[in-house]
Amino acid sequence: MDNSPSPFLTSVQNMNVGIGALLTFGTYPQTAEGGDRTPIQWRVLKNTDDGLFLLSEYLLDCRRYHREPVEMTWRDCDLRAWLNERFYQNAFDESEQRCIKTTVCTGNGDGSADTEDKVFLPSVMEVNELTGLHLSESCGARRLTVGTPYARAAKADGCRLYVYDKSVKSNYVMENGVETGCSWWWLRTQGNAASRANFIGTRSSVRRYGSIDLPYYGVRPALVLHRQ
Repeated sequence: MDNSPSPFLTSVQNMNVGIGALLTFGTYPQTAEGGDRTPIQWRVLKNTDDGLFLLSEYLLDCRRYHREPVEMTWRDCDLRAWLNERFYQNAFDESEQRCIKTTVCTGNGDGSADTEDKVFLPSVMEVNELTGLHLSESCGARRLTVGTPYARAAKADGCRLYVYDKSVKSNYVMENGVETGCSWWWLRTQGNAASRANFIGTRSSVRRYGSIDLPYYGVRPALVLHRQ
């Protein structure tokens, strides 16, 4: 394995990266056909000596939290396994993987153990603290977002991202000068029952009742990069 310093990590160490800054790191399919390797855009939610906390700007995929509506925790769900195995291996090369910290994820829900993850979904506490309706000095990312064309494309397992198409204007954002309907996305925190998870829904709100087998919510990964 190549253990030489990552050029990206070296550059980040020398950058004064502000909250809300947009970085590119890693690649993932983003066209409807899925044959591309497009750089992933990330928003900086937090910049401390412990690292850069990043949240993807867009929903990168559409997946179930878990394959069936059973009692489930973040630690044992399918989506956590996918993020830390398939997504992690496919989205980042070896030099990029060396940049990514192992993060202790707390706030996973009542009775849900803490986890150690390379890639994760934000918790309810994290989105309340670090995201908002608009970018600001205290809110690094806009909570409402849209999926990439790849995320919106129908998947072989039956997943297909819901895209808002009704009359409430607060559920739309401007993308490249076009008013675009938003999509809902999973949080890692367990919901109001053991077979449900929190998600970001209408009007940027945190909703607690997402059945974990729903096939139309998006995946908005988060991670922490080393600063040293």
